[in-house]
Order: sequence, then structure tokens, then C-alpha cells
Amino acid sequence: MNNLMRAAGLSLAIATAAAAPAALAQAAPPAADSLFRATTLNLAAYGEVRVEPDMATITLGVMTEGKTAAEAMTANAQRMNAVMASLKKAGIAERDIQTSNLNLSPQYRYQENQPPTLVGYQASNQVTIQVQDLKRLGAAVDTTVNAGANQVHGISFGLKDPTAAENAAREAAVKALSAKADLYARATSHRIQRLVSLSEGGGYAPQPPMPMMAMRAEMKDAGSPVSGGELRVRIDVTGLYELAR
Repeated sequence: MNNLMRAAGLSLAIATAAAAPAALAQAAPPAADSLFRATTLNLAAYGEVRVEPDMATITLGVMTEGKTAAEAMTANAQRMNAVMASLKKAGIAERDIQTSNLNLSPQYRYQENQPPTLVGYQASNQVTIQVQDLKRLGAAVDTTVNAGANQVHGISFGLKDPTAAENAAREAAVKALSAKADLYARATSHRIQRLVSLSEGGGYAPQPPMPMMAMRAEMKDAGSPVSGGELRVRIDVTGLYELAR
């Protein structure tokens, strides 16, 4: 009997020792539980400023045709040289003129049940122009068209340096975020304890190109300025706030 009691006691001791770590593990809250011990606000806001553009980008080109590849390319080069000269005459610096696409392609005539017939070649040359002085923009567009540019793909307005506009939008975004956090804190009878984290999104994005038809509608006569309107610069922010009673 004594031996049986000692065996039972030993078994109970081993079982108790094994259960102790499990009981401790259940009693101790997981690390993630600490996140729920504080009341937090996760909010988003944005700041936006409107500024006038101080530069513009135009994409235009010349397309020519010829019976031979050489003829099409020669005619294209002559006309493009005239366009380049007109741009420089309009006050556009050479560093602000960049060739963006040069293409030569054969042209075929198609007839039913007949193989394609080569009828000539088409050459195209595109340039991208940055106009640093918007007062010269209308004259630059007009003079290139008069010089032989027969492809004007559009115009977009932008900023030479968007830093100041972005910083102004950042300040407006943070103020809006703080005001929203204060409102929620008051509404829930809390106070702001601290700002835990802050993240940013958005920023300056150049205006999409305006179709040439719309651009020409802005031009009242040859050489008149093109209206750039205003650009919107927006910064989005997200903040995590800890609240306290």
C-alpha cells in the first residue's frame, strides 16, 4: 500500500510540474495584447495648394513621305531643320529641345486577293520642347507650325521646382490631420497623448498633356500667350495617435 501511495504521489508531482509552465503561459498576456491597452486613432488627411505653372512642355513633330526611303528622310530633315531654326528664333534654348522619336516605315497599298504593293516610305521625327518662359509659349507653337511642324501632340504645364509647393501642402496636411485628431479626442472625452507614427503619400505630378485642339482654342491669335491656369499640388498623410483620459 505504501508503495502504491508513493507511486501515486510521484505521478501527481510530475503532472503538477508539467502543468505549471502551461498555466504560466496562459496567465501571461501575449505581446500583441499590449497594443489593445491603449486607445489609438488612425487617421488620414491631405493638404493641397494651387500654384501657377512656370514652364511648359510641348511635343511636336514632322511627318513626310517619299517614293524612296532616302527621299522621305531628306524631306523630313529639311523640314525639321526649319522647325529647329524657328524654335531658336522664338527664344528656345538648344538644351531645351530634345529628339524623342525618329521613325521610317514603308507604305503599302492593299487590294483584295493581291499581295501588298510598296508605294513609298513615311518618315517621322518628334521633338520634345521645354519652354522656360511662358510668355514665349504662344509664339513658339505658332512659329513651329508655320515652319512645317505637322504633328503637334499636346502641351503640359509644370513647375521647374515643386519643393516650395510641396512643403506648403505638407504643412496644410499636418494641420488638417491634427485638427481631425483633436476633434475625435474631444468627441470621445479623451486627449491626445502623443503622435505614434506619420506617413506621407502623393506629391507633385505634372499636368497631363492638353490635346492640340484644346490648346489652339486657348490661342486667340498668332503669338498670343497660352493660358496655363493653375496646378494642384497635393500631399496625403496618415497618422497614428495615442489617446489618454
